[in-house]
Amino acid sequence: MNITFYGQACFLIEVAGKKLIFDPFISPNKMAAHIDVDKIEADYILITHGHEDHVADAERIARNNDCPIISSFEILSWYGAKGLKGHPMNHGGKWDFDFGTVNCVNAVHSSVLPDGTYGGNPMGFVIETAEGCFYHAGDTALTYDMKLIPMLYPKLDFAILPMGDNFTMGYAHAVIASDFIECNEIIGCHYDTFGLIEMDHNKALTAFNEKGKNLRLLDIGKPCTL
Repeated sequence: MNITFYGQACFLIEVAGKKLIFDPFISPNKMAAHIDVDKIEADYILITHGHEDHVADAERIARNNDCPIISSFEILSWYGAKGLKGHPMNHGGKWDFDFGTVNCVNAVHSSVLPDGTYGGNPMGFVIETAEGCFYHAGDTALTYDMKLIPMLYPKLDFAILPMGDNFTMGYAHAVIASDFIECNEIIGCHYDTFGLIEMDHNKALTAFNEKGKNLRLLDIGKPCTL
């Protein structure tokens, strides 16, 4: 799988010949000022919850690519009123797409869309494909429900976990989360974008390394392969 980090919680993951973009917040992010949103190609947009720092460029990318959005029923209803297409889901549900299976799992956070519309329950995604299985946690606190993931789904090849603290779990809790989900290959997100979530990279890397885990803090816009 090819993975490109676009800042905050936004990732483009190329798998099974399809391009999946998660939580597109790019153009308002000063750290991603070098990214041209209009050049991003996507086959699907997956949105974990409705906050501005996760949906800011969703409509723009959806229209540019004529691609569907996968998210909660409430978020899909909001985008549907704008003439966009998509597939609504909710906690505990799964659906088979042409790239693999999307499973919606719990996230402990909040969700409201930019105009104040209720965004439904926040969620994470476990994505099963022929090329591997991964987890995008969305914005969440550490939750005991994470222990269900290795019980219900194939072994994770990697997981994307928030770790900037204040609005989500910090890196110390993310280490525990990696134990709960039984995954040693972790990609960090939701850190450094603004002052309240600045993270000490060395401390985070050390915390994971001491537990025998590999933490990747990716450069914005630079693809990597897993």
